[in-house]
Amino acid sequence: MTRLVLGLLRPYRGWLAIVFAAMLLEIAASLAAPWPLKLVLDDALGKHRLPDWLAWAHDYGFGRHTLGVAMFAGAATLVIAIISALATYIDNYYTTSIGQWVANDLRIRIYEHLHRLSLRFYDTAKTGTLMSTITSDVATIQSFASSSTLSIVVDVITIIFMVGLMFWLDWDFTLIALAVTPFLLTAVMHFKKAVKEVTRIVRIKQSELVAVVQEGLGSVRAVKAFGRQDLETAHLEAASHATVEAALKARQVKSLLSPMVSIVVAFCTAIVLWRGTGLIVAGVMTTGALTVYLAYLAKFFKPVKDLASMTSAIAQTTVALERIQKILLADAVIREHPEAVDPGRVKGAISFENIAFGYSDEVQVLRDVSFNIEPGQVIGIVGPTGSGKSTILSLLPRFYDPSGGRILVDGNDVATFKLAALRSQVGFVLQETVLFRGTIRENIAYGRPGATDEEIIAAATIANADEFISRMPHGYDTVVGERGDTLSGGQRQRIGIARAVIRNSPIMILDEPTAALDTESERLVIEGLRQLMKGRTVIMIAHRLSTISQADKIVVLKDGVVAEEGSHSELLARNGVYAELHRIQYEPASASANAA
Repeated sequence: MTRLVLGLLRPYRGWLAIVFAAMLLEIAASLAAPWPLKLVLDDALGKHRLPDWLAWAHDYGFGRHTLGVAMFAGAATLVIAIISALATYIDNYYTTSIGQWVANDLRIRIYEHLHRLSLRFYDTAKTGTLMSTITSDVATIQSFASSSTLSIVVDVITIIFMVGLMFWLDWDFTLIALAVTPFLLTAVMHFKKAVKEVTRIVRIKQSELVAVVQEGLGSVRAVKAFGRQDLETAHLEAASHATVEAALKARQVKSLLSPMVSIVVAFCTAIVLWRGTGLIVAGVMTTGALTVYLAYLAKFFKPVKDLASMTSAIAQTTVALERIQKILLADAVIREHPEAVDPGRVKGAISFENIAFGYSDEVQVLRDVSFNIEPGQVIGIVGPTGSGKSTILSLLPRFYDPSGGRILVDGNDVATFKLAALRSQVGFVLQETVLFRGTIRENIAYGRPGATDEEIIAAATIANADEFISRMPHGYDTVVGERGDTLSGGQRQRIGIARAVIRNSPIMILDEPTAALDTESERLVIEGLRQLMKGRTVIMIAHRLSTISQADKIVVLKDGVVAEEGSHSELLARNGVYAELHRIQYEPASASANAA
């Protein structure tokens, strides 16, 4: 965790040096602040002249009389205030800048790492928790970096210098102050553990609250369709109440510390006042010296008090760092071989050799899957639900890595390819095309940002999308809503096909691209797909067997293995698993037609 913090601060070490220098000036100004008052009380009103170590000031117009000494004390007060103000401005400006940029770097680092993780990580991770980490936890670290990081160091330095000056003024009094400090620090450390624990609970509850909101808003259509707004509101109320209760409990723990420190400070101050007054009466101590000492005593306990009050901030930051570290240390990353290569544009020959895979150690989805695909072939993959069809498609671009076996493209193991280069060879048209908030032009060019307007229109024309796009108010500059909900399912699929066309990948994966479409939309999408598939190696999953009846080869999966493979007619003739799937899909319809 320390390494993470130091790594985040390292690019800003120049700014940190400036902040540290400014804080040292603040310390010096703070230590010097009580001395003008001592000059007034002991020298102006007493000896009517400056002490010997300040005798040089008489040469600059500060007379050897009460008003002259008072004038010097006033000037010193002003100079100290100006130095303190400038140092505070520099300190605040640069610490705020460091906090903002550290938060920026951390957000980007987390987000980049999340995109490097395999889909296995997302099988169990909660989106709401991840969103809470990127927003709330990063904001906590930003706040700490902006206001507390160097303040802790400066408080420690201030305490050291303060103790030295207090011993110089009166070691007897200083021992009184230091006598209670160990007990105070022990109490602070005890509170720190308690605060950290309650803070962790608060963070968990806040993440659960974000998860409920994210899930409810993400499923708002289903909620309205089933009329369950009251249920979702009840879920939010429960999560919100739990968050409030956790926060109030945390506040109860945190609120005990500051009053306790204040009582200790008051106790020490009372003793010093009593003892100091006696020494002044006895002529051992001057009024000015007691005044300075009381100011230092208050300043001595202020850093201690600040450190105590920072216990909450430190605990919150520690918990935030732990949650961020948990993401950054997640090992569900698809590893790229140190000597990975860019294969260039592949021909599209694919071999699955003895592939095994499971989403958990207990359940194996694929056990021993082997089949070959020639360049330019169209392969259909069918099988009962849960047989591993979609898993096969996720293994080829290495969204997951198999637990056994290997996948070859043009005779080379895909594990030896650079990930970006491998995935650039594969285009996707999935069951539901996800569109992003932005223009239709931007969504089509999503996989190839440098595409020209002519290429975008050509791709849309091939996908049978240009016609409906041109009828829109702003054409290709029309902004689609979140996830493309302002478009129909058929329109989204055709934009998805255009996106795949413009990517121009030699290998194409089609995962039930027409499953959720009406007859007319399906016809238009299939026409677009036929244009897209020309000259490419295509792997297609389809529940409607008519969609893949013209495929060069059909691979049938069952119970995690290849049950059979061949053309449509060959598999029907074998009267095996494929023929059974065909009968289930078409014979009930035939029987119903005959009965009518």
